[in-house]
Amino acid sequence: MRRKIPESTLPKLNRSQLITSEGLQKLKEEHDHLWRVERPDVTAKVAWAASLGDRSENADYHYNKKRLREIDNRLRYLRKCIDDFKVIEYHPNQEGKVNFGAWVEIKNEKKGLKNRFRIVGYEELIGNKNYISMDSPMAKSLLGKAVGDEVIVSTKLGDFVWKILKIEYQK
Repeated sequence: MRRKIPESTLPKLNRSQLITSEGLQKLKEEHDHLWRVERPDVTAKVAWAASLGDRSENADYHYNKKRLREIDNRLRYLRKCIDDFKVIEYHPNQEGKVNFGAWVEIKNEKKGLKNRFRIVGYEELIGNKNYISMDSPMAKSLLGKAVGDEVIVSTKLGDFVWKILKIEYQK
C-alpha cells in the first residue's frame, strides 16, 4: 500500500509561476482534451476489461487502470497550475529590452554560434524546441538587457559571452 507524502514535506522547486497567454491556452486545451476525450475513452476500456472476469492476468485492465491514474494525476496538476499561474501579456513598454515572452537572437563570437529562442515559463517548454525557461541561467542573464549588449552566462561548464542581436515580441 502506498503512502501519500504530504505536500508540505516535499521540496519546493524554484520555478516561476509566470506563463504566456498562449501557454495558458495550451494547458487549458490539454485539460479539456484529457477530461472530455481521453478519460472517458480509458474509463470505458477499464469497464470493458473488468467485465471479462479474472483481472489478475488481464493486461488490458492493468494497463488502462495505470493510464487512468496517469490521466487523473495530470488533470489534478493542470487544475492547480491553471489556477496558480500569472499570465504575462505583451506591453509596449517591453520593447527594446529582454523580458518574459521575448524572442531573442544571440551570437557567441568566439565559437561562431547563433541561437534564437523564446523566454517562457517552465510549463511551456514541453514540445517547444526553441523555448527556454525564464529560470535558466541563459534567460536570467538576458533579462533586462538590450540589443547590442553582451551578457556573460555562467554555467557548470564555465562562462560564455553572448551578444544580443535581436529582440521581438508576439503581439
